[in-house]
Amino acid sequence: MVTTIQIDNVSKMYRIGQIGTGTISHDLNRWWCKLRGNPDPYQRIGKVNAREDSGGDYVWALKDINLDVPEGKILGIIGRNGAGKSTLLKLLSRVTAPTSGNIRVKGRLASLLEVGTGFHPELTGRENIFLNGAILGMTRAEIRKQLDAIIDFSGCAKYIDTPVKRYSSGMYVRLAFAVAAHLESEILIVDEVLAVGDAEFQARCIGKMQDVSQQSGRTILFVSHNMGAVKKLCPQSALMRHGQLVNFGDTQEIINDYFAGESQNQRKRSWGKSDPAECDEIELHEISVSDKSGSYDSVIATDTPLQVNISYSLKKPVHQLRVSILLMTNDGTVVISSSDMMSDVENNPRQKGSYVSSCSIPPLLLNRMQYVVRVDFEIPRAGHLLSGYHVDFDVSELTVNQLGRTRRPSPPGIVHPLLDWEVKAA
Repeated sequence: MVTTIQIDNVSKMYRIGQIGTGTISHDLNRWWCKLRGNPDPYQRIGKVNAREDSGGDYVWALKDINLDVPEGKILGIIGRNGAGKSTLLKLLSRVTAPTSGNIRVKGRLASLLEVGTGFHPELTGRENIFLNGAILGMTRAEIRKQLDAIIDFSGCAKYIDTPVKRYSSGMYVRLAFAVAAHLESEILIVDEVLAVGDAEFQARCIGKMQDVSQQSGRTILFVSHNMGAVKKLCPQSALMRHGQLVNFGDTQEIINDYFAGESQNQRKRSWGKSDPAECDEIELHEISVSDKSGSYDSVIATDTPLQVNISYSLKKPVHQLRVSILLMTNDGTVVISSSDMMSDVENNPRQKGSYVSSCSIPPLLLNRMQYVVRVDFEIPRAGHLLSGYHVDFDVSELTVNQLGRTRRPSPPGIVHPLLDWEVKAA
């Protein structure tokens, strides 16, 4: 079997707050050691990239990654924020270079790393299609051959001759994915950008990636926090933690491993000011899942009402901010979707300051299984979706003994609400 991507002992180190090593003396010291055949002296200083840790000038964004991806395979890559997924894809896309190790890529590579990557804002959608194709090494004839299919798939035909700086983030992603999927590159890399699109477009994208892999033999790397999409699209996946590749294999087993590692007392998670900012307007402080008394016990009874609290600060006034939760099973199936806009319809704007958005989940609703709470911040006016902040809580220990009944096997279904029944003679 032909290997399309070969990653050998790849590591990437950053000095926090600096570009390069930060000083001429460090650069000279590094050059002198390399000239004499000695190891880089600063590679021994770095710590793993754990967001919970503080202190230290150097961190390993990636550490000793080894991975071979066969031709024509679809590989999922999952892990928490800061696990190193995006850094790995940037190395593969040659956006940045590894500190050590080697990467070998066979064929042309198209990547969607973030909204608008590779687009020139002053050019129209049509012009950007030709620009992206030229970057991938396509001829104008090859691009023209796919032009109508790209425009049709993107759904942006009405605005194809409008400068893309006037596109919404959803239109950006639609056009960018359509270009990457239809032009003839051998490798396609997709990094969570599909979260900006609507559900219908996401389903089309997943179907398109399955088609190009099966029919054209293209290799696809897919990074997402949507475990349902990963499970549906990727037969095999890789799990990353703190910049290291910790497991590789069948996707369902990798998803189970991910939640097993992330569900240890995750009913309360805090973020410090030292964490990298993902949004100019919002600073997230804490997400917690507790009962009404504020307890974070690992075992939650089916008759216990739950409360999700999201603590955050706004750095400036924000119009139409939407803070929402998704209660999902560990395979990505959504059980409950709700937002604080439901209780504050006007919500225009929220002023600068600190806030706590709280949501109550009623008792006698959840069945006995593992659930995930995901929190999203959305600013519709800016087309900006700040997603990926999520907490996990395990309710697999729930038992109806709490209700004074005999223990029974868990009934089928994701939820198990107490419904009103009436029995009467006919």
